[in-house]
Amino acid sequence: MAARVFDRRERLVLLLITVVELVVFLDTTVLNVALPAIGADLGLDEAGLGWVTNAYLLAFGGFMLLGGRAADLLGPRRVFTGGLIVFTAASALAGFAESAALLIAARALQGVGAAVLIPAQLALLTASFTAQAARNRAFGVWSAMGAAGAAIGTAVGGPLTDAFGWPSIFLVNIPVGLVALAGVRLLPPDTARAGEGVRRLDVPGALTGTTALLLIGYAIGALGDADTRGLAAGLLVLGLALLTVFVVVEAHSPHPLMPLRLFAIRQVSGSAVVNALVGAAHVPTFALLALYLQNTQDYSPTRSGLAVLPVAAVNILASRTLIPYLMDRLGPARVLAIGLALQAVAMGWFARLPTHADYPIDVLPGAILLGIGLPAAFVGVTAPAVTSVDSADAGIAAGIVNTAQRVGSGLGVTALLLLADLIAARTTTSPDTAYRTGLTTAFATAAALAALGVLLTVVLLRTRGAVPGGAVLGRSKRSAGSADATTAATPSTGTAGATPASGTASPAADGTTTKAPSSGAAMSDANTRSSGLAATTAATTAADDPVSTAAD
Repeated sequence: MAARVFDRRERLVLLLITVVELVVFLDTTVLNVALPAIGADLGLDEAGLGWVTNAYLLAFGGFMLLGGRAADLLGPRRVFTGGLIVFTAASALAGFAESAALLIAARALQGVGAAVLIPAQLALLTASFTAQAARNRAFGVWSAMGAAGAAIGTAVGGPLTDAFGWPSIFLVNIPVGLVALAGVRLLPPDTARAGEGVRRLDVPGALTGTTALLLIGYAIGALGDADTRGLAAGLLVLGLALLTVFVVVEAHSPHPLMPLRLFAIRQVSGSAVVNALVGAAHVPTFALLALYLQNTQDYSPTRSGLAVLPVAAVNILASRTLIPYLMDRLGPARVLAIGLALQAVAMGWFARLPTHADYPIDVLPGAILLGIGLPAAFVGVTAPAVTSVDSADAGIAAGIVNTAQRVGSGLGVTALLLLADLIAARTTTSPDTAYRTGLTTAFATAAALAALGVLLTVVLLRTRGAVPGGAVLGRSKRSAGSADATTAATPSTGTAGATPASGTASPAADGTTTKAPSSGAAMSDANTRSSGLAATTAATTAADDPVSTAAD
């Protein structure tokens, strides 16, 4: 009989942390099948629906680096508690929202809560599980729960919407949040002084950068309406100006969230740009597919959610078989290019969707290709960046690359749903045909973005010869192709746990071990950021790629 890995308290701590994580990542996908119902109830067109998704994604990505920094400096238990309160309150606001504006604002607030919750969870896991076997298993469970949340979001969102209406997809978070708050006392206490940590937080950088992205995203959506075009142009200028301020702030900050010097490294900037395209192409695709199935094929939300489950099933299978094989023989950059190429073909397949679709012929092949292409891209996109910098910068490099995907996802949703709306309005055919034409044009644009990603991968991330995936990622060959393989390390927290010394083994998300990017026992400024940065990597992977970690 196998020895018990966790004691009773550890089991309760792990249950608390991973259930909250499940809910956070479920909220990244549960909304897709409810979009048509929300649009009908609140009078939102496709561009407006994009913002219901976009507000969460941009806030999640924009504040995640700050959340990781806060977990290190203020203490992960404090940050976890604060994030949980914000996320739960925002879920209540979203569930009771009677206007589009309130719903979008609540979704943005949810994103802020999620952005600080995820880094704090990783820091708490590091502090709570000190035995190597227990820590390895805990990180495997954590990663699997994130993957499960993203995978089942569309499946549970449909039945909830059908049975109780779209508000229920947000209201189910409330009891989970309240129970979790009651269990916070089980978590290890913080050792950091909050007052000292606040002074080292780059709040100006986080606020200017995220506000700039929100303004630019809103301006893109509003440019399509003649009545708001003037306002949109002004907001676009303001957003670009704030982006300039963000660059200045980061250049002069003693503790920048995003060190600009790293962008001079081709692999870092190239991986960030390509990952932004990955997000801009694939995240809108799921929203577009839900709109197509429900609004043109009369699928119920439940049936619509089940229709995209093959993506997750193939994703898991490919990640355990094909992708490790390719990573070992081709290296991450080539696997990334293959993944993006498969995504481009899948989205191109959806661009030919007819007025009356036959699911096995018109939808399923694209879903299968997408199921292979997504994990291939996720595995390959971060490795070029983290292996091109010093070990102390590996965490921040991974954070930059994966934050880029969140930003790309948000802007992509806004732009492609707006495009679908504009094309439909300008197509002089029957309303049904015009609506379908708008959606298929958006699918074609997503395919073009993925194809551009292939080109940029070849140009910016080119490598000489095939590099074994395990060697590149610092992982065993068995797990080199798993989607969480890009996680640089377990977070090195300066507040709640021991910092791994350089060269020591720390658990990766699937329970294997990898070299920690710490530069020694002494905590450098770059190293104290690694809680949020490893979290950013693992969080993005788990949210977008329900793959091999679930199988572990």
